[in-house]
Amino acid sequence: MRIAIEAMRERGLEPEFPPGVLEQLAHLHGPGDDPDPRIRDLTALPWCSIDNDDSRDLDQLTACAPMGHGVVKVFVAVADVDALVRKGSAVDEHAYTNTTSVYTSARVFPMLPERLCTDLTSLNPGQNRLALVTEMLVNAEGVVIDSTVHRARVRNQAQLAYDAVAAWIDGDGPLPEAARAVPGMDEQLRTQDAVAQRMRARRRAEGSLDLETIQPRAVFEGDQVVAIRQQVQNRARQLIEEFMIATNTCTARFLAAHGGSSLRRVVRSPERWLRIVEVAAKYGTALPRQPDSRALEAFLAQQRQADPLRFPDLSLVIVKLMGSGEYVVEAPSGDPIGHFGLAVRDYTHSTAPNRRYPDLVSLRMLKALLAGERRPYGTAELQALADHCTRQEDAAQKVERRMRKSDAALYLQAYIGQAFDAIVTGRTDTATWVRTFNPPAEGLLVAGEFNLEVGHKIRVRLQSTNVEQGFIDFVQVHG
Repeated sequence: MRIAIEAMRERGLEPEFPPGVLEQLAHLHGPGDDPDPRIRDLTALPWCSIDNDDSRDLDQLTACAPMGHGVVKVFVAVADVDALVRKGSAVDEHAYTNTTSVYTSARVFPMLPERLCTDLTSLNPGQNRLALVTEMLVNAEGVVIDSTVHRARVRNQAQLAYDAVAAWIDGDGPLPEAARAVPGMDEQLRTQDAVAQRMRARRRAEGSLDLETIQPRAVFEGDQVVAIRQQVQNRARQLIEEFMIATNTCTARFLAAHGGSSLRRVVRSPERWLRIVEVAAKYGTALPRQPDSRALEAFLAQQRQADPLRFPDLSLVIVKLMGSGEYVVEAPSGDPIGHFGLAVRDYTHSTAPNRRYPDLVSLRMLKALLAGERRPYGTAELQALADHCTRQEDAAQKVERRMRKSDAALYLQAYIGQAFDAIVTGRTDTATWVRTFNPPAEGLLVAGEFNLEVGHKIRVRLQSTNVEQGFIDFVQVHG
């Protein structure tokens, strides 16, 4: 935990809540409420949340209703965090400073105090909560043909987890108990899954990139790391991913349609596209000379099928060459930059206001628009927010990566001297990196052949680890 706190401070993030936040918390006596008669009562809908097993900050709920002729109305409810976290308050100032919750195995550093993000502003089961609801009509081809946004009261009927829902969808496990307790929830989940898969197929056809990178998580028992496991993509994660992408797109378009600038999440068309072309050429694929997400996705799909073992490392190379996402301010009259990786032109972050500050900004913009009130942020203020949030999100990601390295080093301490099968994941003029298959851990090759190509399989022996620095050193062995 000490290493995590130090890593937070080194990156300009606040690991603890200041006194003003605690004072504001002491004056909160219940969840937010609002007597506005325009707020709809949607508590009777069969809402459910699907998240990680250990998630307690529930930002969104989903529900659906078949409308006939293959059309399904999808409902996505997002927690109205602004009802308790007002702009300029002490809690808001701290959330602005960190911009995002930071997740490490040693400790979660939530953007909002736990009493808020896991209770008073969380869409917890059996509790009525204020929310922003996006309603989307999705046709049989997976296209959103109409959408609207409004305020509502909602009630989570079933708190579910990704892995258990995915196992049931795939026929490998029972319907989760929380879903069994709600009549018709099984059909809800089947319909939501079917709609999400149609949306996913359509996005893939339009050039959305299906990448797979290695992001192992440490499994703790007490203070001991007992395993390093890779998070596996599954149908339940895809369900939520598709609905959130669609909601973020609808939110961006809704704000643009009503005038005024908004905070967008973009991944620019890759400036290093010709390097991506060179990478594809090594695999025998000729990509166009100009950025083309459809062509890139076709190449990635081919490589995933041909060589699944090395695909995560190819994915990582492509991700680095594409460049990271950023926040920008876009006016409704301008030409959207878009999100190259998702193959969408209009995109914002709006579905996780308990965990990400830009989502809280979007929520406030939506609420003001729906109420006919003055926008809470001007263009200059939004620009400053975009720059700040981009910087702080990058800092948070570096903290999380740093802690994953320390976790792996801590776990591997007991295996010094042992040999592992590995793959070369990176190479420069002065260094070569490898990743072991089991457990999935990356480190530096400090002895052996240094002219190996990325993707080459080798045998290595663990020489040393440094938990403080997150260093893992391997030497190549033969035979």
